Amino acid sequence: MTDTPADGPDGDVAADVRERIESDPFCASIGVELVELGEGTARTRLRVTDDHLNFHGTLHGGACYSLADAAFAAASNSRGETAVALETNVSYLDAVEPGETLEATAEETHRSSRTAEYDVVVSTSDGDRIATFRGRVYLP
Repeated sequence: MTDTPADGPDGDVAADVRERIESDPFCASIGVELVELGEGTARTRLRVTDDHLNFHGTLHGGACYSLADAAFAAASNSRGETAVALETNVSYLDAVEPGETLEATAEETHRSSRTAEYDVVVSTSDGDRIATFRGRVYLP
């Protein structure tokens, strides 16, 4: 995802886990970077380019979803245990144009022995919320 190391708030993520998450080929192909990784948390970033636009000239919903999903995947797999998505949903709140830098911040809100839940907020560099994402994972 990025060439710079991602740092968790308290350094609780193993280096091999961080490296595996950062090396996601899909994220690299669309420009999503992992900027922070902690146990049950993650932050990803995307600079919106013309390649991320829909036919209205604003951010494609799939690009926004992918940014949020990358943060969700990183946070849910941050402990080194496999976590696979059970369900996700996203609410789009505002349009974004090229040149904007977006961040998605994922936080674990519930965890049991077999499932976990995450909230992800996608916002602009000014802090304006443009989407809210929620996901649940299965922990095999």
